[in-house]
Amino acid sequence: MPTQARTVSLTIARPPREVYEYVADPRHLPEWSFVESIAPDGAGWTAVVPGATTRMTFAPRNGLGVLDHDVELPDGQVVHVPMRVVANGTGSEVLFTVFAGPGMDLEADVATVLADLSRLRDILER
Repeated sequence: MPTQARTVSLTIARPPREVYEYVADPRHLPEWSFVESIAPDGAGWTAVVPGATTRMTFAPRNGLGVLDHDVELPDGQVVHVPMRVVANGTGSEVLFTVFAGPGMDLEADVATVLADLSRLRDILER
C-alpha cells in the first residue's frame, strides 16, 4: 500500500555536474545535512545523526544525476531515499522525495529536507 510522500525541490545556480559531484561524495553530508558525521564502512557508510547511528548505501556514480540512497535505521528498517539533480537552464534543480513511514511526521521531515537543501544551495552558490 502506498504511503504519503512529498517531493521537495530547490533551484541551485550551479551547473548540474558540479552539484552532482559535490552531493555524490558522502563525506560532504555533514557540511549541508543533518548528518553529524560519516565514515566509510565496507561497501557502505556509517553515519551519526541526531540520536542514532545509521548505515547508508548510495547509488553508484552515474551520468543521470541519480543520488538515491538507502538508510538502515537502528531497528533494521531500511528507508529508500530518492534524490536527483536535473538541469534547470544553466543551473540545477535538486529533487528529494520524502516518504512518511510509520511513526514519522511528514511535515517535520519535509522541513528538515528544505533546511538541508537550503544549506546545500548556500554552500554551492558562494
